[in-house]
Amino acid sequence: MRFGLFVPQGWRLDLVGVPAAEQWTVMRDLALAADAGPFESIWVYDHFHTVPVPTDEATHEAWTLMAAFAAVTERVRLGQMCTCMGYRNPAYLAKVAASIDVISGGRVEMGIGGGWYEHEWRAYGYGFPTAGERLAMLDEGVQIMRQLWSTGKATLDGKHYQVDGAIGQPQPLQDGGIPLWIAGGGEKKTLRIAARYARYTNFDGTPEVFAHKSAILAQHCQDVGTDFDAIVRSSNFNVVIGETEKDVADKLAWIRAHYGPLVPAANLETIATQFASGPLVGTPEQIIERLKGSRDQGLGYAITYFVDAAYDRGSIELFTKRVIPELTD
Repeated sequence: MRFGLFVPQGWRLDLVGVPAAEQWTVMRDLALAADAGPFESIWVYDHFHTVPVPTDEATHEAWTLMAAFAAVTERVRLGQMCTCMGYRNPAYLAKVAASIDVISGGRVEMGIGGGWYEHEWRAYGYGFPTAGERLAMLDEGVQIMRQLWSTGKATLDGKHYQVDGAIGQPQPLQDGGIPLWIAGGGEKKTLRIAARYARYTNFDGTPEVFAHKSAILAQHCQDVGTDFDAIVRSSNFNVVIGETEKDVADKLAWIRAHYGPLVPAANLETIATQFASGPLVGTPEQIIERLKGSRDQGLGYAITYFVDAAYDRGSIELFTKRVIPELTD
């Protein structure tokens, strides 16, 4: 199994209390720690407004961070979970990603999806197309990016995007272009798009849902004539880890206290439940057992999120020392 690490960027209220002038230092230092190993990749979210509710707390822009991380790291791969197709013209996005791939020496991953956060769509003036329209935009945009990365030019007269001889230079350094991660579990459209184009998928990692989505993806691969086994399936996980069950309970209490002043009471209960009920909540031994079960189901890549990363690296260090060695080849 392979592992990635989310770097806190503020979207999940995970830089609250860190002065703005110090936030890049926190993000950079975590990226450098990941670069030293054992994580294969670092990740950020592509959002503009915080969750679970919009606030005035900082949310740093994903592709700006991609460029910054490219310049200061040497080994880790650089991903977004996931870039919203509707937020940037796809030819422009392909150009940005290719430039960063060159800066990084060929380490960019392209996480891409249809988008969902209606508040920020409307606030930034993008409207809010229907789900079907957003997924059609995703399909057309991926076609444009693939053309630019494989041939250096793109032409498409689509319903949502039109390009006519767009030139994509420099091209990515990676053979075949930047790897595409199609994120989302939509069974009729998103997973079908993934079957056509993705090297990686990303959907819910709870055992029952993961098994179901995997079966749907396999059927789409059969229908469109692609190799299901060639697609790496990934999931994102909140990690709450402690040496003992009491340590885990203390960290869950910290999470509740952290979010308490920041979100309405109803949202607080939802957040607390989400963190407490995730698959990777427990002692190292408990988490190893669950991840081994997920690996047996075909999970190839776990992307981990530690809510306390900006404040205390203890959870990350425990996970890297005790869990990752038991799951990696």
